Amino acid sequence: MTENAYIPSSGLTGKLKRMQARLFERDPIHIAPEQLVVSITFDDFPKSAVESGAAELEKRGWRGTWYAAAGFAGTGTHHGPMFDQSDIQRLEEAGHEIACHTLNHIDLGQASAEGTLAQINANRDALKALGQKSGLPAFAYPYGEASPVSKRILAQHFETLRGVRPGINRTGDDRNLLKAVGIDGGESGLATAKAFVDEGTTRPGWLIFYAHDIQDQPTEWGCTPGQFRDLLDHVQKSGANVLPVTEAYRALTSS
Repeated sequence: MTENAYIPSSGLTGKLKRMQARLFERDPIHIAPEQLVVSITFDDFPKSAVESGAAELEKRGWRGTWYAAAGFAGTGTHHGPMFDQSDIQRLEEAGHEIACHTLNHIDLGQASAEGTLAQINANRDALKALGQKSGLPAFAYPYGEASPVSKRILAQHFETLRGVRPGINRTGDDRNLLKAVGIDGGESGLATAKAFVDEGTTRPGWLIFYAHDIQDQPTEWGCTPGQFRDLLDHVQKSGANVLPVTEAYRALTSS
């Protein structure tokens, strides 16, 4: 079975909801890194991201964060074949961080408090049944869609909540809706991602990247193996400190 892509509302109502999500239920972070900190993350996540992404990170001695929606496990979506139990085991054994999405990848900009809580609890249980052993301190909103209600609920259960609004996280940014930059959009998207690395080298902060499929003919939300490798090479040349999300957050906020 292949899941069709869901597209959140792009009209006025959707824009107003996103503005509300940015303005309310904020928890400002206080960080002052002396060098750029980068986290490489993967959403949903497809097998192609495991096969290409993990190997490229590990070659450099790095580890990433993988936001898993357990309802996708063993299925196929527009991103291709999705992760399964063996991928969870392989990533954890290699030291990568498994993090939380919702079970069915629902739009939390529209979900009730009860629905939000039910989805994260069900996802925790399903991942545990798949053999996931570590805690799940990090969460990413499916589609980057949040609401004041979902932020309030999720902040009680996770150390960090990540969105998809592009930018580098610095003091004053929101722990409950962290900025992140997509590794997508073809060559122009790759150039944008590199520009954020360059900006962060000059003015350090916490730069979170997120990827989906990594394949020769990627979706519009994905990239090719060459593009992914090129970005990692650029990060490596910058001298950035590359850490999984929770490790980065704890290091940044403990000083």
